[in-house]
Amino acid sequence: MNAIVLAAGYATRLRPLTEHVAKPLLPLAGRPMLSYLYEKIAAVEEIDAVHVVTNSRFAADFRSWAGEVSGKVPIVVHDDGTSTNDDRLGAVGDIRFVLDAAGLDGEDLLVVAGDNFFDFDIGEYVEFWRAKGDGSCIGVHDVGDPELAKEYAVVELDGDDRVTFFVEKPEAPTSTLTAIAVYLYRAEHAALVRDYLAEGNSPDQPGRYVAWLYPKVPVFGYRFPGNWLDIGNREQLLAADNRMRAEQGLPERTEYSLEN
Repeated sequence: MNAIVLAAGYATRLRPLTEHVAKPLLPLAGRPMLSYLYEKIAAVEEIDAVHVVTNSRFAADFRSWAGEVSGKVPIVVHDDGTSTNDDRLGAVGDIRFVLDAAGLDGEDLLVVAGDNFFDFDIGEYVEFWRAKGDGSCIGVHDVGDPELAKEYAVVELDGDDRVTFFVEKPEAPTSTLTAIAVYLYRAEHAALVRDYLAEGNSPDQPGRYVAWLYPKVPVFGYRFPGNWLDIGNREQLLAADNRMRAEQGLPERTEYSLEN
């Protein structure tokens, strides 16, 4: 199995912090956000390599980060050739880009957004997925608030945890169970990304691919325990930073800073 970390966005909501630093490389308690994610991925025995896909603007920074990481799982940084928010390939487009660039056809994939911050065990997620046999899998988390659910993809599962409903950012959520950007794709399901894009579907928002996929093949939902933050704004970034600072015995901040 190979992992793909989606890190080619421009994080416009976090500017000016992200003018010169890619969001996954923003520090939490003095360490790049991506370092925490890498450690969780690398702890999964089945992972052969971590493929980080980014853009031309930040590719050199990611390669510098990769060169400083000490871990048993190799990191491959892919530059998708885009340089602005206007010409980006989109998350689904970047999955296809890495499939082609790295020759990953025939490989099962773990696909994770680079701005995810969580404390659950990806290895347990993989075990759940393997037990389901022929399906792919998405991570789901109950946010507990219908208003908050409007910001995410809302999911419904049957008694076997198979996805029966999936819609991005609904105006009237039927559930507070939401998808998070941690996906496990069987090799044959990952390859269908090309068909999805050839049909003219949106290359943005990786959840849109799941919405297209689940009526065609089995897709299951794994209910992640513990805490999760989708770091999309300063409040979530500050919360993640303070959480890691607390774990390391550092004082809490009232405002996020790039300084340690």
